[in-house]
Amino acid sequence: MAQQSAVALKPVEQTARPRRVNVQEFLDPVNAIYESIARRAFEIFQGRGGAGGHDLDDWFGAEAELFHSVHLDVVESDDAVAVRAEVPGFTAYELQVILEPRLLVITGKRKARGHQTTRKTIYRDCCTDRVFRVLRLPAEVDPKKATAALKDGILELAMPKIVWFETKTDWIVRVEDYRAWKELLTGARATSEPGSPQR
Repeated sequence: MAQQSAVALKPVEQTARPRRVNVQEFLDPVNAIYESIARRAFEIFQGRGGAGGHDLDDWFGAEAELFHSVHLDVVESDDAVAVRAEVPGFTAYELQVILEPRLLVITGKRKARGHQTTRKTIYRDCCTDRVFRVLRLPAEVDPKKATAALKDGILELAMPKIVWFETKTDWIVRVEDYRAWKELLTGARATSEPGSPQR
């Protein structure tokens, strides 16, 4: 079986072409993220006394504790899908974008930024230092032609759609060519002529 591959877009300060990578290189970290959410969700479940019926609440609670959800705007045109993702405080080197024809994954981990102060902190409201978002795309896109740009905490992805061409079923073929192709493909002599009823 052929080895699967995806495209990883390395966001940079200006538009760049993605590079092809091995899918497993990026699936392992994503699987680790899912496992850490599952572990925390189970801890929340146990903390509630093991009562069932709140599985999704436990999962979303664990995800909110561990990761900041990336806020997205998704726009579809006739020939492309564009995504605008808010990733405030993340640099291009702290983000990973995985793109497949119908799937977009954005992950990021930044170093904790400590605040040194001699004053007493009354309240601090901050996001976690990790982001994670999986999005099923509304149309099939071409990962090889996608571009990414990061500026002022906004990651912009432009993903051209894959264009499928309809094949024609009606052909004009010379009788001699039809017979030769039929013999070549089936190993038998062609008995019916093109255009004649075959029922």
